[in-house]
Amino acid sequence: MKGAFLEEILAAREERRPVVRLVWLDDGRERLVDPAGGGAGLDASLVEAAKDALRSDKATLVETDGGAIFVHPFNPALRLAIVGAVHIAQHLAALADRLGYSVTVIDPRTGFLTEARFPGVTLDARWPDEALEAFALDARSAVVTLSHDSKIDEPALSAALRSPAFYVGALGSRRTQEKRRGRLREAGLAEADLDRIHGPVGLDLGAKSPAEIALSVAAELTATLRARGDA
Repeated sequence: MKGAFLEEILAAREERRPVVRLVWLDDGRERLVDPAGGGAGLDASLVEAAKDALRSDKATLVETDGGAIFVHPFNPALRLAIVGAVHIAQHLAALADRLGYSVTVIDPRTGFLTEARFPGVTLDARWPDEALEAFALDARSAVVTLSHDSKIDEPALSAALRSPAFYVGALGSRRTQEKRRGRLREAGLAEADLDRIHGPVGLDLGAKSPAEIALSVAAELTATLRARGDA
């Protein structure tokens, strides 16, 4: 890879912009493209192949009339904001880290938010709306609210649902979810926004323990990421 391309890839990563490196194998030509920008001058099928590579996070080889082209995606890192430093959050933070997420746990209750309970995890003791504003949620970000305290969870959900975050999950029974939706509706959120909430959070695995619930959330995160059209 040429140095200029490496610098541009590193800059895109810093700015959290997805880019795709194309390499024409017959002559070694290279090009960096942002498929969302249309890929000026590229065949539509090659632009679509670049989008597919970003969706799957996998490099691929595309055969064209002009020869084989190596398609190498560079996505921004996945990020997960966990709101509520509870027992489930301890297990979920560890699982998400192994799945490649950069994890931040947010909770203004500093007695729960400790390095001893969340070793090696970024901790943020600000109120969730302020913390998530600084987090700058984007399409490679996910938010899970676990505190079971409406004063903490609902500001976080409001911020998350107004963002392009690919996943928004909330702990709580169906009855709790309906009451929460009512309050968020009164706060100005539309039904389409509220329908983005995965709640009760996690795939229905029959989970009971905090570790099992964390597993169900991690599974739903993965399913949502891989099923969406522009991940």
